[in-house]
Amino acid sequence: MSFVLPVAHALVARKDLPIPAWLFAWGASIVLIVSFFALSAAWRKPKFEQERWHPVGARLSRALLSVPVQILCGAVGVLLLGFSIYAALHGTEAPDRNFALTFVFVTAWLGLPLFSVIIGDVFRPFNPWRAIGRAIGGGFSAIAGQRPAHLTYPERLGRWPAAIGLLAVVWLEVVYGSSGGVAVGLSPDSLGLAALLYSLYTLAMMAFFGVEKWCQTGEIFSVYFGMFSQLGSFGTKDGRLGRRLPLSAATHWATVPGSAAVVIASIASTSFDGAQEGAFKGGIKQVFEWLSEAGLSLTTSLRVTDTIFMALCFVGVGLVYLIGVRGMATVRGAPPLRKLRTGFAHTLIPIAFAYLVAHYFSLFVFQEQAQFTYLLSDPLGTATTDLFGTASSGIDFKLLSANAIWYVQVGALVIGHVVGLTLAHDRATAYWPDYRQAARSQYWMLAVMVAFTCFGLYLLSVANA
Repeated sequence: MSFVLPVAHALVARKDLPIPAWLFAWGASIVLIVSFFALSAAWRKPKFEQERWHPVGARLSRALLSVPVQILCGAVGVLLLGFSIYAALHGTEAPDRNFALTFVFVTAWLGLPLFSVIIGDVFRPFNPWRAIGRAIGGGFSAIAGQRPAHLTYPERLGRWPAAIGLLAVVWLEVVYGSSGGVAVGLSPDSLGLAALLYSLYTLAMMAFFGVEKWCQTGEIFSVYFGMFSQLGSFGTKDGRLGRRLPLSAATHWATVPGSAAVVIASIASTSFDGAQEGAFKGGIKQVFEWLSEAGLSLTTSLRVTDTIFMALCFVGVGLVYLIGVRGMATVRGAPPLRKLRTGFAHTLIPIAFAYLVAHYFSLFVFQEQAQFTYLLSDPLGTATTDLFGTASSGIDFKLLSANAIWYVQVGALVIGHVVGLTLAHDRATAYWPDYRQAARSQYWMLAVMVAFTCFGLYLLSVANA
């Protein structure tokens, strides 16, 4: 994230790694190739098509999903949203001293995907817009004696609003938050205004199409965090909490139109954020100079340039995936191209998660120290409050060594791509009854995974050079 990335990059910058970056790329590719042949030899039937659902105790499930608990969780979410907006509008304009920016773009945006994978869709009960929408709907039903009528949601639209919104969130912080050729970070008041506008937009869409329907398809954060929760073991089904086979829920997530665009947008936005000060720096500088010479202001030139490169990232990631899908379509016995395009989109979710971990691991560790010390004690950054006696605390940048960060980054990328390759092979065995044809189809997905792995390692090595 732009308001803290310059600090994080400076801390982990290094010119000499214990092992050259290109050797890591070769090693990662070899791991993927070995994994591919191991899967081809030993994995001949699908294992993730069935969730193998095991509900938890009825009493525990009723307690955790009870109305009072839902009201409490929703109230906490609304309180955090309201306080974040208040801090953004009335607190200091210094991005690194205002509670709202770190809470929204680090604690929530980066932390909730991790918790979603580990313990399930934790955002759903705390979703402030869902809580407000349900409260308004309940009040309407109590007064009118009937449920509010909603418009029929266009099924072909699917999750496209969430995919576009995901890019818009990253654009707001990374692109709009840049000015004068230097990334200075989004100003808190801009975040507060954006949160208010998004709240109005979301509540209006919930009024039109229904709270749950909009959360499933168009509400950015519900769709985004819910996507990562499909990788984990815990979830709800038919109003009951339970456990399932890890990764199995992901196999059915992408059946909704626009789902592939959501996960591609996640990979692309992370790639752009990590590459704008590294791999893309030269190209961005050149286009920026062209636009400046054409008469645009410095701020406009930078924002237009970053928008172009962000869009190119989305198109590039999408093309790599579509090339893999098109290649699979040439294998004998392949399903229709449309089925392949949607049927393999879930295999990119582990890669999206791996990119998040690799690019933001150190940022999250460092900024959470700030979040739960001086930002929590002095949330408005006015230097006049010290609620918990930690307002004078700082960040321990020695908590993680540069080498430790690099190894975590590489490990996350390799593991994420191996998991993605495993999901792809499992789906192939479901689409091709002949396991040999299934294995042959996955030569293309192996190429996709190797491409994403090398690209991810390249971005990291250039950013940290």
